[in-house]
Amino acid sequence: MEIKPCGSQPSIQAPTEYFTGSVRQDPLMDAPSPARVRVVSVTFEPGARTAWHTHPLGQTLVVTAGKGLAQSEGGPLHEIGAGDTVWFAPGEKHWHGAAPDTAVTHIAIHEALNGSAADWMEHVSDEQYAGKA
Repeated sequence: MEIKPCGSQPSIQAPTEYFTGSVRQDPLMDAPSPARVRVVSVTFEPGARTAWHTHPLGQTLVVTAGKGLAQSEGGPLHEIGAGDTVWFAPGEKHWHGAAPDTAVTHIAIHEALNGSAADWMEHVSDEQYAGKA
């Protein structure tokens, strides 16, 4: 058993090549091999969001606070909020982030395949974020 006390791992400012706006990542768990699961608490300030991306083995989001948005390629824009759970299937191109005027925090759970947990793509445009594209 391994216990990581709350706050024992430093917060990370999310890289601008994969995120728009202010996003903080707080690592919760990166299981040792042969396990592949990674768990991160992610807080998006209002208007902040991920770039389009996929996960080789899928991703689960558990929204813990605030209001956010999520969208899969070609699908409608969805509002998500505290208590919601979102599943993205392996290879499903998507993005997620905060609502325009409200921050959101979620726990992201995904597995790495051959060392990669995500494949990052282009940034979400302002039109896509507003649901107009």
